[in-house]
Amino acid sequence: MYLLVWIFFLVAVVWAFERFYLRGKGVKEYPVPGDPGAVQRFNQAAEPGPAHKQVIKAVREMTLKISAGRRHHNLQAAREAFDTLGDGRDFQSEIIPVDAGGVPAEWVIAPGADTNHRVLYIHGGGFVVGSPKSHRIITNKFSEITGCAVLSIDYRLMPEYHHKDCVEDCRMAYRWILDNGPNGPGEIRRFFIGGDSAGGNLTLSLTSWIRDNGYRAPDAVVALSPLTDVTFSGASLHDNQDTDIMLKPFLKLLNKLPPFVKSWYVFWTYRLRPCNPIASPLLGDLSNLPPTLVQVSEAEMLLDDARRYVYKARASGSPAKLQTWAGMLHIWQIFEPQIPEAVEAWVEIKKFLEDGVSS
Repeated sequence: MYLLVWIFFLVAVVWAFERFYLRGKGVKEYPVPGDPGAVQRFNQAAEPGPAHKQVIKAVREMTLKISAGRRHHNLQAAREAFDTLGDGRDFQSEIIPVDAGGVPAEWVIAPGADTNHRVLYIHGGGFVVGSPKSHRIITNKFSEITGCAVLSIDYRLMPEYHHKDCVEDCRMAYRWILDNGPNGPGEIRRFFIGGDSAGGNLTLSLTSWIRDNGYRAPDAVVALSPLTDVTFSGASLHDNQDTDIMLKPFLKLLNKLPPFVKSWYVFWTYRLRPCNPIASPLLGDLSNLPPTLVQVSEAEMLLDDARRYVYKARASGSPAKLQTWAGMLHIWQIFEPQIPEAVEAWVEIKKFLEDGVSS
């Protein structure tokens, strides 16, 4: 009898630890912002065109290669497959390898870019794949539309390293770029931060850290389909599983796990509580942040991560903006100019950044 009581007590303690300490209170639903310009929807009337279907076919082949590499514990093969995203593209930008305060990186500089105007870009890839090479389409485009030199960092990846190492590399590169450009030490005049998916997570986490530590804030921030909640409480993780061809192969198993197991999985792999704002920017203080643009597809699993972040930021008084596209795949912006909607997304990014600097 005493043994049963102790077992019950132990189970109750473990459950309470997970529910209230690891997972935390979560985030409530925030209302749609009253400002009509805060949320914009695109491509509502038309189905994705033939170019999108061709890209989907290529993405399926790539995800099969990445999945095969991870399944056979060959992360190097998975990373090499992901790095082929930019193969065959003729980039006009100059690419210069650099040591950004101890973080491997590369400068991407479009013709005519002002090296005192800079972008810190943080690539996606689920914290386990991705590199400056895989995201050169995006960094080249960022330099082109902003006239800035883009610093694309090769932060340490999991599982060889911990999530805190990814975070620390972003912070180190941020401190470095404030005082250094492609031509050496120099004052920074215009400054943006951008990132996608897992890199969007690191971008938004970094932005809050900058505010909390009194550093020079970026003039504006761009997050493409960011992961903002590693308690995985967003409804779209389940609702959009069948329409997200890029993330489904990697997140469908996670969806089958109960929240209790997910929390312990994150705690073990991240060495952080899932509710810690460093890992889940959505769950932190979103007041007094710089102008932030979040783009996401309405068909992807991270839709609610993006939507709830913007709604909460707006409710906290920060000038955040949400733009959504119907039927697009995760990070469709990387398929510019093949997909017309990717071209449209970059037009909107350019417009947002120009407005942020002039306001």
